[in-house]
Amino acid sequence: MSSATTGPDGRTSFTGNDSALLGIVLAVVTFWLFAQTTMNIGPLMAEDVGMPMPVMNIAISLSALFSGMFIVVLGGLGDKYGRLRVVLLGNILNIVGSLLIAFAFGAGATPMILLGRILQGLAAGSIMPSTMALLKVYWDGPARQRAVSMWSIGSWGGSGLTAIFGGFMASTFLGWRSIFIICAIVSVISILLMRQIPESAPAAGREGRTDWVGIISLAVGLAALLIVVTQGSAIGWTNLITWGLLGLFLAALGVFINTELRTDTPFVDFNLFKNPVFTGATISNFLINGTAGALTVSLWVLQGAAGMSAATAGYITVGYAIFIIGFIRVGEKLLQKFGPRKPMIWGSLIVLASIALLMATHTLQWQYVILAVIAYSLFGLGLAFYATPSTDAALTNLPEEQTGAGSGIYKMASSLGAAFGVAASAAIFTALSESGLEVIGAALEFSGRQDNLAVREAGMIGLAFNALMAIAALISITIFIPKQKKEKAETAAQA
Repeated sequence: MSSATTGPDGRTSFTGNDSALLGIVLAVVTFWLFAQTTMNIGPLMAEDVGMPMPVMNIAISLSALFSGMFIVVLGGLGDKYGRLRVVLLGNILNIVGSLLIAFAFGAGATPMILLGRILQGLAAGSIMPSTMALLKVYWDGPARQRAVSMWSIGSWGGSGLTAIFGGFMASTFLGWRSIFIICAIVSVISILLMRQIPESAPAAGREGRTDWVGIISLAVGLAALLIVVTQGSAIGWTNLITWGLLGLFLAALGVFINTELRTDTPFVDFNLFKNPVFTGATISNFLINGTAGALTVSLWVLQGAAGMSAATAGYITVGYAIFIIGFIRVGEKLLQKFGPRKPMIWGSLIVLASIALLMATHTLQWQYVILAVIAYSLFGLGLAFYATPSTDAALTNLPEEQTGAGSGIYKMASSLGAAFGVAASAAIFTALSESGLEVIGAALEFSGRQDNLAVREAGMIGLAFNALMAIAALISITIFIPKQKKEKAETAAQA
């Protein structure tokens, strides 16, 4: 049955359908499922093309770097010039970037992979905010909540499966290059499925010059900040380069804020943050995504202290993917019944409980493996409860003409939160992994082997940092997200 109808004025209206939604989800997974596999297969890629591992580490971080830098810019461009156009641009950038990586051979392999990763990051920045905006325009009520759940499965579920998927594909006769060839094909299918969606931007053609000063200053500031967050431990926290980058970030941030407050056409409208629901959803989104560092640190503990291979440790995380995919629709149902506040709080509490289990590095190896299996499953369950209510809260409370830019801010919070969480957790773990922390050893008895004590103590402290981020997320939700009228009515009925 067609989802398009023609009104009395001769204009065509469109109601979102499953094939259009599939096209949107496929665009989202090009980054979260495919592009993110480099975190697992990076060493294999480096060995195959003869790239030094330090350069590959830069390549791995480039996509998140460029996505985080430009996601707000590209979301604002979607509002101004058309969301569908920007998503199409993102798919094209992904096709070119993926093929550059897939066919990187010989002396040109390194620049091809670096450029490909940059294009994949720009593709993600183009796709994520504008597809979220399309969900608000063409899906309504429960249909929108279901669509947001599917979108969340593409992003959160894709991230849960990416390490397993990448390792599996790389181990087959197809090899790691097939991942990026398939990624390009997925973008082609996404383009074909989304052709039925009409252009949506309500602000397309609006008057006013582009805020290039704000765009450039924000990009420079975020670039400096993300380099510090992701590479600070390698450069050195006391190194003058690190402090210079922090100074550049502060200067650029000052220019950006001053410009956005004074210009008549800001691409980031600070008035959005006058809405407490949007503010709370965005801040808690940053913090909950920051707890991704718990996965990194716990996997390093399993490898460094228990002697597991990266593949074996990765398989232990399978519960994370299973639970986040299996229970995201439950988060949708909780949203419909309770509003966003309660499921966001429940999800954050479950994430906190999972981190608490992972902090038990003082246990025996077999005990910790069991705890880790349970913890990864709880981590996925908590994110599943949190994802749809948080995203729906941010989308529903945005003015329609700024859904692209506002969604970009929300997704930028995801990228920056994950980058900060992983980098800070890794820095803490690395700093303590050789020496440990005597106060922890004095307070707790570590069972089993004692030759790996420093690694286990470092893991516990690194995971404690993630627990603090989960607690901060809970505080943000409690302060900014109000109780829903439905919740109040239920409370009154029970009284």
